Amino acid sequence: MADIQGINPLFRHRQYLFRRKVFKLFGGAFHVYDENGAVVFYSKQKAFKLREDFRIYSDESQSQELLAIKTPQILDIGATYDVQDVTTGEAVGALRRKGLKSIVKDEWVILSREGQEIGILTETSLIAALLSRFINLIPQTYVVLANNREVAEIKQHFNPFVLKYTMTIADEMHSIDPRLLIAAGILIVGIEGRQQ
Repeated sequence: MADIQGINPLFRHRQYLFRRKVFKLFGGAFHVYDENGAVVFYSKQKAFKLREDFRIYSDESQSQELLAIKTPQILDIGATYDVQDVTTGEAVGALRRKGLKSIVKDEWVILSREGQEIGILTETSLIAALLSRFINLIPQTYVVLANNREVAEIKQHFNPFVLKYTMTIADEMHSIDPRLLIAAGILIVGIEGRQQ
């Protein structure tokens, strides 16, 4: 169970909206809103890098960096993305994409800071997953599972110009660190969103 006492309150909301403009030439920029529509996170993906590198800030001014999501691998479909809390310097955990399996249906393993598997992020429907690869009009739905319980759900909204996902966190016990859930949302929008 994650101890959220010392975690920034921005990570304690029950619902988030992840938003990315589809037509951005270089890199990626993502806004994350709370349930009241206020921007709580801004993320920027560095362009032209062989290794993925996402930075999460408290707002667009980028004056306060909160999380870093990086992979040591170069362009690997089964890469592991390390998540670090920049404000404390601590490793939060990691997300590892299930390489070949994710070609058909997106699936990620969520790892603790010790490298133990603590959860899984997966698309809910194989048929919808396959259709979304060929028809961009099919919204995707993901669930985060821990100990065979649904921790969170991430639902895509249909919009041809703006990529939007709503994350609803159902787990009040915080079996997965909420910073890892936010990182998962950013990776869904940033990595899986390229399929759109």
